[in-house]
Amino acid sequence: MKISQRIAASRPLATTAMHGRVEAMKLEGREVIDFSIAISHFPAPEPVLRAVREGLSSQRSLPYTAVVGAAGLRDSLLRKLREENRLSARRDEVIVTNGAKQALYEALYVMTDPGDSVIVFRPHWPAYVATAELLGLRPLLVDLPARITPAFLDSLPPARVLIINNPHNPTGKVYGRDELEAIAAWLARRQCHAIVDESYEKLIFSGRHHSLAALCDWRALGIVTIFSASQSYAMMGWRAGFALAPAAVVDAMQTLQGPITAAAPALTQLATQAAFACGDPSDMLADYRTRRDLVVDMFAPVPWIDMPSPDSGPYLWGDVSRLTMDTVGFAEALLERQAVAVMPGDALGVPGFIRIGFISDDVATLRRGAEAIIRFGNEFAGRQPKQG
Repeated sequence: MKISQRIAASRPLATTAMHGRVEAMKLEGREVIDFSIAISHFPAPEPVLRAVREGLSSQRSLPYTAVVGAAGLRDSLLRKLREENRLSARRDEVIVTNGAKQALYEALYVMTDPGDSVIVFRPHWPAYVATAELLGLRPLLVDLPARITPAFLDSLPPARVLIINNPHNPTGKVYGRDELEAIAAWLARRQCHAIVDESYEKLIFSGRHHSLAALCDWRALGIVTIFSASQSYAMMGWRAGFALAPAAVVDAMQTLQGPITAAAPALTQLATQAAFACGDPSDMLADYRTRRDLVVDMFAPVPWIDMPSPDSGPYLWGDVSRLTMDTVGFAEALLERQAVAVMPGDALGVPGFIRIGFISDDVATLRRGAEAIIRFGNEFAGRQPKQG
């Protein structure tokens, strides 16, 4: 059967493809340590589980809701935005989605036309580029600097939309207030819109999270802000997210969402409301900080890797360029020989790096996996030809 040209040239996301390979190996009976993505060892918060249990035990059936989400849920999300993000909005400016990916797809779909340019900072979450390409857009990849300055922004090419990930996956960068204000001023000068992915807003070890939309007239600039419960509340498989956008954008997004999935599932909406009312996940964050410090300390004396301590997020972003730029080959060999999966930097736009998700399994498994990477890297380094 002929497959459409729209999809024939596309490939599965490298992140999900690697995780799929790990799952297949496990089904074959092999023991694999999976650092390729970040799946929390924490359960979803108890208020989430309680809300779903109560929903299931209710005598009434779970209803369809409006495509944008139940009114009560959206009112609850407005309170979250007001109290935590310092954002004032209306109910018709919020849409509940099946996770951040759906919000991204819909926002890009309604804000652009085929052939438009979209700026994506590199390294990047692979879905940004893949979604843009699916929609016939031109992703412009720009290296993310240590700090965003007006001069850097003025060097960017013209584009319809700028995609920002704050906090950033995979580097853990948390944008400073001055950086976000510079971005807002640049958006106004360039008449460029923005999609801001704030999925990691709760996973901050140092610094403070600021929403770009809280620092400017987000309606006038055309800024869409995406939120997800997946990482902030250890709800990776729940597909619970929402977006804040100008009312006209939300209206267009629901027109698209209606024939695709309609509303998010009723149980997911109950879980979403409970999750975003939980506040900061302090116990989970303390655990993640301990794990981050453990692995960073383990890699500190290793000469072939530079592993900085990230300010946020569930990932470590290690520079192995002194060892090899073929990080795809490195990751493939590591998986085959040590049964440890990492994400090669190529999948995120930057060869010579590896991404390690450090929040899965127990600490003993985390330590064993890090030791296996170090052992493999040392052997790999010993096989390299001498320079001179």
